[in-house]
Amino acid sequence: MKYKALLFLLFVLLVKTASAQNIPLNPLTTGIWRGVLKTSSGHNIPFNFEVSDTTKHQQVITIFNGSERFKVTDIVYEGDSVFVHMPLYDSEFRLKFSHNRLTGRWKKHLGGQDAYMDFIASPGVLWRFFRATQDPIFDVTGRWTAIFGDGTSKDTTVGVFNQTDVKLTGTFLTTTGDYRYLEGIVKDDSLYFSCFDGGHAYLFTAKLKDNHTLTGGKFYSGYSGVSDWTAFKNDSAKLPDAYSLTYLKPDSTKLNFSFPDINGIKVSLSDKRFKNKVVIVQLLGSWCPNCMDETNYFASRYYNKYHSKGVEVIGLAYERSRDFTEAQRTLTQLKKHFNIPYPLLITGFTPAKGDPQKSLPMLADFMGFPTTIIIDRKGEVRKIHTGFSGPGTGSYYTDFIDEFERMTDALVAEKPPKKSKKPVEDKEKKDSGN
Repeated sequence: MKYKALLFLLFVLLVKTASAQNIPLNPLTTGIWRGVLKTSSGHNIPFNFEVSDTTKHQQVITIFNGSERFKVTDIVYEGDSVFVHMPLYDSEFRLKFSHNRLTGRWKKHLGGQDAYMDFIASPGVLWRFFRATQDPIFDVTGRWTAIFGDGTSKDTTVGVFNQTDVKLTGTFLTTTGDYRYLEGIVKDDSLYFSCFDGGHAYLFTAKLKDNHTLTGGKFYSGYSGVSDWTAFKNDSAKLPDAYSLTYLKPDSTKLNFSFPDINGIKVSLSDKRFKNKVVIVQLLGSWCPNCMDETNYFASRYYNKYHSKGVEVIGLAYERSRDFTEAQRTLTQLKKHFNIPYPLLITGFTPAKGDPQKSLPMLADFMGFPTTIIIDRKGEVRKIHTGFSGPGTGSYYTDFIDEFERMTDALVAEKPPKKSKKPVEDKEKKDSGN
């Protein structure tokens, strides 16, 4: 009896010690895992992640997509339950740990409703789609014209693929951005791509007719989204000029707005801090993956390089909820994740069709998020750029950065407008007492 009591006291002491040091009693197996999200049609969207321990008695999950490494640190253990909260996109996993596997659901918050997908993960699985495969029959490396949908909903994109043996990486570029880091495989006469970045789950499949033709493509997005696609190799494939898609109305040269920041303080372009400055206005949403890539660039390299030279950045946020408190919560999370040094304004408008133009009525057209408005020292709109090609696009990203910073250098070099002098006659009237 005394022996059992001693064991019980030892167990209680162990629990209290673990709780005090934030050490999980049932930590996940360290190493590479394979996770699978299931669509409504029964298709699997696979991805790999690594579980590792830190020196602070915590665990970190690192999600792999091509060369991207997306780290997740908010992991909570409660008995046999594991709760994983994504640092972006307002989503989370609610899981059970049993028989050395994780099972449960991925929950994504969508403003007034939530979306769910069933999830299962196993440790020690290094492959993404297939355990092993033979040498590929085809090589899809190169640039492709890819057409999604049909009829009035047809969308022409540019596929950029890189194949090494059977492994495949790449993305699709669209007029509003790209599908970020995709990773997959070429097996026999078929192509497979997938991506999970904490907020978006994608699966692309297609048949290879030859080295130049992809047919019967399917694109699965989230729980129930699905569309057809085809592609043909085209070394000259390109998108429309991103500076030609969104513009101001003919009678407008300037942008005007006044919205509260995440602390409720109104911010306007007429504020003193923006006077005679080059101002970059970023139209974004915390739900938008390409906005995250652009925000990462603006918040780190760009702002650090140009702020001291007279450049300001403002983010206009279009969240899924019109509620200020809800938008404040998601944007505070975004600001913390990227350590954003510039103001994020809550517009009170959503990304719904027509809302961005209602918030900025001087815009003649609006294509999508992100959209970047470049304002010169005179306060006039010089250019409007639609979309953002992130680092997952390789040279498209680096070429854009080079071009954007050359344009910024030219705008910074322009002399600010001269202060207007008071008319002489006004001074004479004042001196004469009239």
